[in-house]
Amino acid sequence: MPSPYAFIQMAKKTPEGFLFAVKAHQDMTHKRQDNAAVFQQFRQALQPLLEVGKFGCVLAQFPFSFHANPESQDYLRLLRERLADLPVVIEFRNREWLTQENFALLREHDLGFCCVDEPRFASLMPPIAEATSARVAYVRFHGRNAQKWWHHEQAWERYDYTYKPEELQEWVPKIRALDGMAEKTFVFANNHWQAQAVGTARQLKLDLGAGGNG
Repeated sequence: MPSPYAFIQMAKKTPEGFLFAVKAHQDMTHKRQDNAAVFQQFRQALQPLLEVGKFGCVLAQFPFSFHANPESQDYLRLLRERLADLPVVIEFRNREWLTQENFALLREHDLGFCCVDEPRFASLMPPIAEATSARVAYVRFHGRNAQKWWHHEQAWERYDYTYKPEELQEWVPKIRALDGMAEKTFVFANNHWQAQAVGTARQLKLDLGAGGNG
């Protein structure tokens, strides 16, 4: 659980206009029972970022075992209620969430959809571009290391991947489309082993023609 003090220090070290996307605590996405106090503590931790205008959104990353059923849909409603008016993005790992009914649920409760690039397994999310909140669109590049995605000794092995320029080019029109659907669009590179994420971000910035610190 992050501390308010940690966010105060992080805010001081970042320039004007910098925004933080904060990942929800695991007890908010994986435990999902008797966790009301965790939500309260998490919201309190975010206050320093909110006060200085450096809070972007919350990313709630659910596990593959979070199935698309009425119980899980009710939990998304509860999550929205507990996070009040904060911008929130939902990352599903299981492809079964890809239905118009579930997209409508996200839109109804102003929950953003996290678009992902990851190995093209039938059970995982395909590389679709969808914005379900007018406030925030969100993309994560996890890499396409299919060999190590399910079978690895260390967690980092899953994200050990270097994107080819043409693979990132596939996302350029998608990101531009998302940017036209939401007030803010966040794009994160999560293929972080040996700093490949830096290369991913730089290449995307060039492809998108982003200027300044964007």
